[in-house]
Amino acid sequence: MELFVQGKVAEVLEEQSGEGKNGPWRRRDFILEMDDRFSRKVCISQWGDSIDSDSVSVGETIKAYINLQSREYNGRWYTDVRAWRIDKEGGESGGSGYPDEPGIGDQGSSQSGGRPASQNPGSKNNSMIDGDLDDVDDDLPF
Repeated sequence: MELFVQGKVAEVLEEQSGEGKNGPWRRRDFILEMDDRFSRKVCISQWGDSIDSDSVSVGETIKAYINLQSREYNGRWYTDVRAWRIDKEGGESGGSGYPDEPGIGDQGSSQSGGRPASQNPGSKNNSMIDGDLDDVDDDLPF
C-alpha cells in the first residue's frame, strides 16, 4: 500500500544530527499543510541522504510519499511520519508535477475505468471471452 499526503510546506525545522550505535544520523522535519477543507497540518521527517536529494522549501506544493511507524516508550505510543519520496509541483516532469492518477486523461476512461479495452473485463475485445478457454496456459482466476 502506498501512502502519500499533498499540500504546501508551511515550515522547515532545523536539521538535527547525532551519533548512534550504527554511526552518524541526520534528520530534518517539515510541516505540511494539507490541501483539504480543514487545513490540517502534519509533521513529516526526512532522514539521511533524502534531506539533500529531496529538499523542500517553505511555500512549495509537494506530494510526499510516507511510511507510518509507531513505537511504545514508557507506556505511551509515539508515531513517526517519514517521507521516502517527495514530488514537487511543476517539476521537470511537467504538468502538475504529480503522476497521473489511474484513468485521468485516458480516452474512454468513463466506461472502462481508465483501462484499455483489452484489459476491461466487460469489453468485447477481451481475449478470454472471444478466445477458446482451452488455449489458456494457466487456470488461475486472476
